[in-house]
Amino acid sequence: MSASTGAPAARGRRELTYAVLLCLAGAGLAFWAVTRTWSVELTARGSLPPTRHARTGADLLPWVSALALVGLAGGGAVLATRGRVRRLLGGLLTLLGLGVAAGGAYGLTEAGVSRQWPALVLAGGLVLAAGGLLTALRGGGWPAMGARYERRPAEPGGADRPAVERGTRDAWEALDRGEDPTVR
Repeated sequence: MSASTGAPAARGRRELTYAVLLCLAGAGLAFWAVTRTWSVELTARGSLPPTRHARTGADLLPWVSALALVGLAGGGAVLATRGRVRRLLGGLLTLLGLGVAAGGAYGLTEAGVSRQWPALVLAGGLVLAAGGLLTALRGGGWPAMGARYERRPAEPGGADRPAVERGTRDAWEALDRGEDPTVR
């Protein structure tokens, strides 16, 4: 393989790796930060010590944790898609990242809220959006999963049934070929 044919493929794999890592790291950071304690409310109880009620970011903005979880799933889905679907997924991940970042920015404006956790949610959302944007712009030409993960077309002659239904010999031969004899 010459350097001219290997370079674009290697660059595509590298960009795919960066995009997936950006999406997973951004969504993971945002989800972790939104589950931390953002504020503590003290309620006076007369002569008794005050009660403490801790509120996490998920208590204050429950939709941010949901978006971050969808971003985590989308980061994994980048690996399983290709072409136009992957680019559309990248656009969706960009929007999800911006939504998470908006939640972090809103948390920064709230009174009585610790600033470090909303700032980390904001940063995680921006990292997720960057991974989604990279996927939307460049993901169409990246490598896809191999053909071994795709369903094979039915064979002629009625061999579209699972090998275990066709007989023991066919099931053993399917195992020898590295196939699952229970699936067709």
